[in-house]
Amino acid sequence: MKNTIYIIIGTLLFAIAVTQLAMPNSIAEGGIVGIALLIYYGMDISPSISTPIIFVLLLSIGIRYLPRHMVYKTIFNVVLFSVFISIFEGMYAQPIEDTLLAAIFAGLITGVGFGFIYQAGSSVGGTSIVARVFNQQLGWDLTGTTLVLDAIIVIAGIFIIGPVYTMYTLITLYVGKVVTDFVLGGFDSKKALNVVSPYSEEISQRITSELASSATVFYGRGEYMKERRRVLYIVIHSHRLLRLKRVIKEVDPDAFIVVHNVKDVSGGFISGPTLK
Repeated sequence: MKNTIYIIIGTLLFAIAVTQLAMPNSIAEGGIVGIALLIYYGMDISPSISTPIIFVLLLSIGIRYLPRHMVYKTIFNVVLFSVFISIFEGMYAQPIEDTLLAAIFAGLITGVGFGFIYQAGSSVGGTSIVARVFNQQLGWDLTGTTLVLDAIIVIAGIFIIGPVYTMYTLITLYVGKVVTDFVLGGFDSKKALNVVSPYSEEISQRITSELASSATVFYGRGEYMKERRRVLYIVIHSHRLLRLKRVIKEVDPDAFIVVHNVKDVSGGFISGPTLK
């Protein structure tokens, strides 16, 4: 039930972004929705009609390469999207004078919508279907192939909506990706650090006492000095990163620190309130 609600909310937001911001301002998208929008700009055929047709054509090619649960969810999603488009398309939206503003907010709303859709394990269909076929038949990388196919669709927009609006489309896609990652990662994002220092024990003690957190210790050997050293691996909330780096630098100003973005953390993560 929760997944169904997520799909409805996400698809509703996506349809609003397309009809109220993208279509009035000649902004395109990626995937089959991007193709449908280019058809709309070029031939004045509503995306509510072209989207399911394109999806059915792609699905007929790649259905045997997709998990059944994903097929069912995506079919529901595409049908729902077409219904929402037909509803909101009738609510005529005026173009915004500042197209950049329209591109940013289209990406913002789309990103939130995609976040809900992906959380439900669904999609709006499209290039990922073709990419999966190439992956199975030719061994091509799934993510890279999807990116190339989406890029081809966006570049094709130059010949229909022109280079300027294609650049606005790129802004929308970028903002959408950032927001989607934020929604999927949650508000409580985390960072992972690798710390190499001869004072690693003191750093570890201060992390425990002052940040109420912990560190995992690995042992590595530097190739240049041929020395065996302790390597600390620490996962911490993003808003506490600066405090952690300050503690490390107070102990060892020359400590080698590498910070990684963390997509998801579960099980065994220790982080309490900062101690005074």
